[in-house]
Amino acid sequence: MTDARRTELERLISRISLGDRDAFDALYDATSAKLHAVCLSVLRDRPEAEETLQEVYIRVWQGASRYASNGLSPMTWLITIARNRSIDKLRARNSRPSTAPEDAAADLPCDAPSPESATIMAQERRMLDECLARLADAQAGAVRAVYLEGVTYADLAQREGMPINTVRSWLRRSLLRLKDCVSQ
Repeated sequence: MTDARRTELERLISRISLGDRDAFDALYDATSAKLHAVCLSVLRDRPEAEETLQEVYIRVWQGASRYASNGLSPMTWLITIARNRSIDKLRARNSRPSTAPEDAAADLPCDAPSPESATIMAQERRMLDECLARLADAQAGAVRAVYLEGVTYADLAQREGMPINTVRSWLRRSLLRLKDCVSQ
């Protein structure tokens, strides 16, 4: 992210903390596509991702005043909100029992993406897979587990038999390597 873009997003978030609806609209226009992709990658359900995206922006509106003190870049802050909210939805979905009869599945509408969207998602997925392949197998598996499947840091630490802070450091370094790879 360029410094000018970062500064502009920080300025919009600052204005949102003061209740500026125009700044909120501008932030939404500038970031909603990326945040929708984050929600969709975790939830794999377009309607649920769209609903979650709305909840993300409600949290942004309500929590904009807390942004300045967190030390994150604006996109990192927004993506973290989107990812965490999506993981919460995923966990809630996985914990509730299915109430639909098995024969009702035939009546469900198709949520398949359009051919253009499918192509774009396939290209992005291929790029991510190539970048993940550059990581060691254990790190790539950890990144997939935490950021794509919703496994908690604590669960991953227990599964790997490592202290949680070591896992966090490990994931942070892996994400930095992925960021460098994707930005090339």
